[in-house]
Amino acid sequence: MTKRIAVYPGTFDPVTLGHIDVIERAAKMVDLLVVGVLNNNAKTPLFTPDERVKMIQDAVKNLPNVQVEAFGGLLLDFVKQKKATIVVRGVRTIADFEYEFTWAQINRTMEPEIDTILLAPSTKYENISSSAVREIAAFGGDISQFVTKKVQKKVIEKYQSKNLQ
Repeated sequence: MTKRIAVYPGTFDPVTLGHIDVIERAAKMVDLLVVGVLNNNAKTPLFTPDERVKMIQDAVKNLPNVQVEAFGGLLLDFVKQKKATIVVRGVRTIADFEYEFTWAQINRTMEPEIDTILLAPSTKYENISSSAVREIAAFGGDISQFVTKKVQKKVIEKYQSKNLQ
């Protein structure tokens, strides 16, 4: 029997409870879920790719069929390298849906054997975004309801070290 392998790509800067919700739900649908942490030179993330990989690994250590690794370049190349046939994307808003739908169609045109699954987050996570978490944390706000305790600690430490420089 063919193994169902999916890739859930993202920047995850930082990983939120919404991301973890999508990871947990997607992991139930496939034999192997590869969480691909994008190393995008066009963005200036708060955390390095290695830091983001470690935070996600810690958050999903109870899910034996989930692997986490960094990647750069074209998503479809990474998906093919992992021998995946499914891309998982989380969509919180209509704008997210339109953006992800467009990319799903482009990817399907380029690689017809690769499908995209768009997952809406659980209601309690639908308004969480990494950028909102970073903005709240940058001003000393409470991010505890949006991220794990360990991620919260790392975000606070990162902003404290930036403020000291």
